[in-house]
Amino acid sequence: MRILASFVSVVGWINTIIGRSFAWLSLAAVLICFTVVVQRYFFDTTQLWMQDLYVWINGVMFMAVAGYTLLTDGHVRVDIFYRPGTVRRKAVLDLVGVVVFLLPFCTVVALWSHEYVERSWKLLEASANPGGMPGLFILKSFITVFVVLVGLQGLSMAARSVLVLMDRESLIPPRFRYGAIAA
Repeated sequence: MRILASFVSVVGWINTIIGRSFAWLSLAAVLICFTVVVQRYFFDTTQLWMQDLYVWINGVMFMAVAGYTLLTDGHVRVDIFYRPGTVRRKAVLDLVGVVVFLLPFCTVVALWSHEYVERSWKLLEASANPGGMPGLFILKSFITVFVVLVGLQGLSMAARSVLVLMDRESLIPPRFRYGAIAA
């Protein structure tokens, strides 16, 4: 049981560090987008690589912080069933949700994206826009990052649920218990 609790803690910390770090990319995306708009409307010029950059940064940010969002209960769920429930009810719903929906989803995305990402790396794919950004293959790699971080967080949620259902929630660090997680 301590191994499950350690797993919950390690995955929680990994997603917290990655999520909080990559969340700052939202500021970079806004600043770059603002720069592109100023260039276009005030100076009648544009840099296509900058247009690619803020869209790519946005994509990287959303894929990298998805596990953290799951950790902090930021994803959409049917709250009329979940929020008023007891900790045990939440644990059951989380366990069912992870096993029936989340892990199969991660598996499908991993299987379908593998060849897509691999092909991009083999080609060292770049933007299709003339003068666009190089390194599209790096952006596409974040699909794999997304699957790993969300999948790990799903397994962590399942482990936390098992601990709760076995009346061993006290083994989970307070930071990662039900109701204690906040962005």
